Amino acid sequence: MEKVTFQNTRDLTLVGHLHPSPSPAIVILCHGFRSNKSSRGRFDRFAQAFHQHGYGVLAFDFSGCGESDDDSLTLAKQVDDLRSAIRYVQSLGYRRIALYGHSLGARVCLEAFDPQDVSTMVLSGAGTGPIRYHWPDHFSGAQMKELRETGQITVYQSGMGREKVIIDRQMLLDFEQFEQETLLKRITCPVLILHGDQGWEEQQLAEITRKGYQWLTKDSQVRVIEGADHSFMDRLSEVEQAAVSWYLNHCPPF
Repeated sequence: MEKVTFQNTRDLTLVGHLHPSPSPAIVILCHGFRSNKSSRGRFDRFAQAFHQHGYGVLAFDFSGCGESDDDSLTLAKQVDDLRSAIRYVQSLGYRRIALYGHSLGARVCLEAFDPQDVSTMVLSGAGTGPIRYHWPDHFSGAQMKELRETGQITVYQSGMGREKVIIDRQMLLDFEQFEQETLLKRITCPVLILHGDQGWEEQQLAEITRKGYQWLTKDSQVRVIEGADHSFMDRLSEVEQAAVSWYLNHCPPF
């Protein structure tokens, strides 16, 4: 594994972990909201598994997350970051690109899709359609006051590679202000979407995906992993096995 850096179109430096391979195929891993390239250990594990099957792997920190340059979080910025990551691995010689996105990272994969670049995707805990969160349940009264006064929320955290994350008001709106049909009809590659069946959030996301399944390609699949909540932390082996099998079928390493 190598620590690498590359630039997005806003001249910010993004930091990643690259597992190089002689294969022309690579998997790019996209972490969730306020997380980082390790994704609580999920991506460290998945990167090793995918690499053992012959793939190059890149896990990277979105701008404003982990070790990448400071920035406030919005969906549009993260989409730009992913597209910059795709250009970066193409500059290294990788020609077949598969994406893996968890939670918000799954939405970023869908938004960044270009049929000329992406062969397939695996998405876990995906927000494939609008979902409304009651943000006062997730942020303190002081943070909500900061949002009203400044248009941003500052979240102090530990163990994520940085002291604080700045969330733009637009990021909160991005979860609910889009059209599912418009988003999913753009996707022309096969997609595997994994959902759990535990917890309000994951059950709601699974129902949203069920309604949007009609707009995915005929070779796409949606699977429910029994006993998994939105984190999938207790079912990582099942997620890993499903992802490896999907990539071998739809984006073989050699």
